[in-house]
Amino acid sequence: MSDDTIRLVTIGRIIRQRWRLLTVLTLVGALVGYGTSLLFPPRYTTSASVLLPGQWEERELLTQAEIATSSVVVNRAAATLGWTGVSGSELRDRVSAKATDGNIVKISGTADSPERAQELSDQVAQQFVTFAARLAGDNTDSEATTGPEELRKMVVQTSRRITELAEATDPGQTVESVQTRTELAKLRTALQDAIKKLDQVDPAANKANMVVMGPAARPDSEAPPTRMQLIVAGAVLFFLLAVVGHLTAARMSRRLRTEPEIAAALDSTLLGTVDVPGERSAHRPEDHGPRARIRRLLGVDIRWDIPPLQTSGDEAGRQLRYRRVCTRLRDQLPAPRRLLVVVPAGDEIARRAAGQLVAEAEGDPMLRVVGVSTSRPMVPDRTNESGALIVLSAGSWTSAELADIAGACADAKHEVVGIVLAGLVRTRPKRSAGHPRDAATLALAVGDNATGGSR
Repeated sequence: MSDDTIRLVTIGRIIRQRWRLLTVLTLVGALVGYGTSLLFPPRYTTSASVLLPGQWEERELLTQAEIATSSVVVNRAAATLGWTGVSGSELRDRVSAKATDGNIVKISGTADSPERAQELSDQVAQQFVTFAARLAGDNTDSEATTGPEELRKMVVQTSRRITELAEATDPGQTVESVQTRTELAKLRTALQDAIKKLDQVDPAANKANMVVMGPAARPDSEAPPTRMQLIVAGAVLFFLLAVVGHLTAARMSRRLRTEPEIAAALDSTLLGTVDVPGERSAHRPEDHGPRARIRRLLGVDIRWDIPPLQTSGDEAGRQLRYRRVCTRLRDQLPAPRRLLVVVPAGDEIARRAAGQLVAEAEGDPMLRVVGVSTSRPMVPDRTNESGALIVLSAGSWTSAELADIAGACADAKHEVVGIVLAGLVRTRPKRSAGHPRDAATLALAVGDNATGGSR
């Protein structure tokens, strides 16, 4: 691939061309997710709510939530539950608490069964209420614990005294009446102070009266991630990794696609491009070993990172391209015109194009086709040939592989006289009346540049 922006059509091409491989990898990901779920036993979570009466600030509610999950509360709950092999530190990892709206602390417990999850939440909530009530009792001074009743008695006595004095007070402006009214004002002030102290004591008493709002509900489903979620996550992850891997490999590919790059790698000139009609599925490696069969089964033996096939003209137009290449060779080579046609091994498009080129040459020039391995290229030594003609398809070989082929030709004393690029095209539904010269026409496609060069 080039540095063009990856579009959805590219991803769609990967899915169409690699759907077998993607399906297998998705199933493998699902199996990995299933195996992961076996390592983690199912968990169940439920919650118990504790109501905190009175007026509470937000920071106070957060403090109470921390107290609910403290080691003191959880250890007491663990001792009460008495689960074998489960310590308080382990239970602390399974308990959480958070303050919600309405002065409610929601305590959640997680266990390996619905029954244990319910028991854990209820027990932690109960221990939290007990511990919070004890804290409230320890932090309350003697006035706060005994003060409310005494203050109420004081209010009743003061009210009676005010009533008695009010009835005995002279409504005139004498000294005695003024003193009486002054004493009444002092008593009213004392009464108001008592009422204020009652207001201050009552909220503290209310805060100590926390209430568990019923038992926790027994959970009827597993806590996430469930086994099905892990299976789906594994399948999706492997699918995405496969797609990203295809895109990365294509972007990092060093295969040459353009005519100038290929000509520079072979240090020769391009004599023309020829078309090979066929379908993409016709290109299959000749290897029949186990690896080749697996590649064919998974559909990875067909290139996906190639543009759609171009529609070819009629048979006469395709033959004209081959004749023009032969004409250029005749004009370039001295008599007798003998050439070694070098085709990279495994390049089915180039092999078919070379066969068609031999048929169109009709002995002038005399062409001999040889296949050359790209891993360890070896070209026959020169006898009476005038040079070597390299036929290949674009987008299949790297610059290093092509340089090795050129070097093998040089070692065998063959001068590379030119390059012919072969590209796969789609034939029209209706063929021309001309008789095809080559009946074998199926091979793999190449890029647009391979079919749009000089003719």
